[in-house]
Amino acid sequence: MPTLSDAPAPSGVEEPRVESAAATAATAAASGGEAAGGAGGKGEPQDAVPDSAPGNPVPGSAPGNPAPGPAPWPTPGYTFPGPRPGWDYPASTRTPLLADLRADPPGPVRAATLCAVLATGVLSMLLLGDGLALNLLIVAVPATLAAYFAAQTAGRRPRAWSLTWAIGGLALLIVPALRDAGWPSFLAIVSAIALGSLALHGCRTWLGVLLSPLGIFDAVFTGVRWGWRGLRERAGSARGLGPVLRAIAVAAVLLLVFGALFAGADAAFADLLGDLIPDASVAGSPWRFLLLVVGVVGALAAAHTAASPVRWDRLVVNPGRARGRVEWALPLIVLNVLFAAFNAVQLAVLFGGYDAVLDKTGLSYSAYARQGFWQLLFVTLLTLLVIVFALRWAPRSDARDRTLVRGVLGTLCVLTLVVVASAVRRMDMYVEAYGLTRLRISVVAGELWLGVVILLIMAAGVWGARWLPRAVAASAAAGVLAFGLLSPDALIAERNVQRYTETGKFDFDYARQLSADAVPALDKLPEPQRSCAIEAVMDGLGAESGPWYATSLGESRARRIVEERPPSAPPGFCDGTSTDSTYR
Repeated sequence: MPTLSDAPAPSGVEEPRVESAAATAATAAASGGEAAGGAGGKGEPQDAVPDSAPGNPVPGSAPGNPAPGPAPWPTPGYTFPGPRPGWDYPASTRTPLLADLRADPPGPVRAATLCAVLATGVLSMLLLGDGLALNLLIVAVPATLAAYFAAQTAGRRPRAWSLTWAIGGLALLIVPALRDAGWPSFLAIVSAIALGSLALHGCRTWLGVLLSPLGIFDAVFTGVRWGWRGLRERAGSARGLGPVLRAIAVAAVLLLVFGALFAGADAAFADLLGDLIPDASVAGSPWRFLLLVVGVVGALAAAHTAASPVRWDRLVVNPGRARGRVEWALPLIVLNVLFAAFNAVQLAVLFGGYDAVLDKTGLSYSAYARQGFWQLLFVTLLTLLVIVFALRWAPRSDARDRTLVRGVLGTLCVLTLVVVASAVRRMDMYVEAYGLTRLRISVVAGELWLGVVILLIMAAGVWGARWLPRAVAASAAAGVLAFGLLSPDALIAERNVQRYTETGKFDFDYARQLSADAVPALDKLPEPQRSCAIEAVMDGLGAESGPWYATSLGESRARRIVEERPPSAPPGFCDGTSTDSTYR
């Protein structure tokens, strides 16, 4: 069960929390206060360590009487100026859970934050209506600045991990600008949102890493109220946001009037404006107004989270009851023996050849490869689950117990890496026989990432596990970024074109479902097969390309190839193109 704790426990094997003398004293004081307050008292918790020592009173309070209420809790990803609050958490549990997790409300919003929020909304309205490509990265820049200004006003200074998450999130938004395929772009966008939430919250525990995206959605309504209150306070000020907004409105009117006159005076200048300036026609006004609202609300939620994050790291999963050595180690040792026996068979097959195994089992080459991969993938997933529960109930009374845990689980991790290698090899065998698809390349990428996670777990067993949650999150984001930059549709097309040159087999129906990223590889096919494969892909793009900010590099490259060498298949030839029915 998750419980509240002032300091996040180390990842991996978590030591039981021992209450300090100060926390015990705070418990007794809280009990006495409740007794004195009567049955109707609310029993508000008090910090075990006061906000200020008697010799350092809070400004504005009487000497020796510190101001009531808990001090702002530091978020792990940021440092706060001033004295560090106490780490002992009170024993009272009457305060609601979310109230304990919330930071203090942010102060007034500054003008720089509001300007960045407004810029995010305007850019969303103008750029996002035509598709997602480079425009998504352009919109994310002012939203990032809004969060930075809000955090700076709240006294939060970013640390190395927070900067890493922010830079990684922006880097992931490059994928939609480069690739026309929607599925790697979707993974990149979702991962960018997750990294952005980590940058705003600065979480470092397992629960913090998993729950941090919820903090942004929690700040949607509070962020809007916070921004509206700040806008009302600053709109009427002579040095506030009002003059800036009026100046922007006047500049927009001047650009519109004189730009229209210059466009009417010169056709070349009109074409230039048409290419650079987004279409703001009245027909799309409702949709663009919705994009404006989404951009403003999203930027305000990010800024509010940066100024007042939810402290997810205070939720800590208590370790399970430690088991005895025999009860804990015996099942895992038996599992290690089973893994070792399986890996020995795999090595014998590797050196003895697959033909003898196929003759003995009666399976075909493809059936042996396909059947084994999915089972081995599930073995990897279940092994990670076994490791999680084993760490929860691991014996931890002395150094010998820790040595036993490292030895047994380390052996299991090493054997699991051999299983991962075997699974990847089996999928490679299947691809050699029947070609590469999106599903096959995705599951192989997932299996490889699971292998990286196992390596990180092994490293945590040697150097400690406090960094493990953030390292796993970083490895997942790096994998998604590499997956998008490598262009999976292009890899699929290249592998299948190579298979066509070797075997003469090619599934044109599947090739027509690929994105424009595959066109450079499909361009290597001989005619008229090349035209049959490319023509269907280009039909999905449409006759005209979108604006520069909504056109990916993959689409631009495909259109350039088609312009240089248009498809020229004979009429009706592509309808009867033979396919490899076993490809899928």
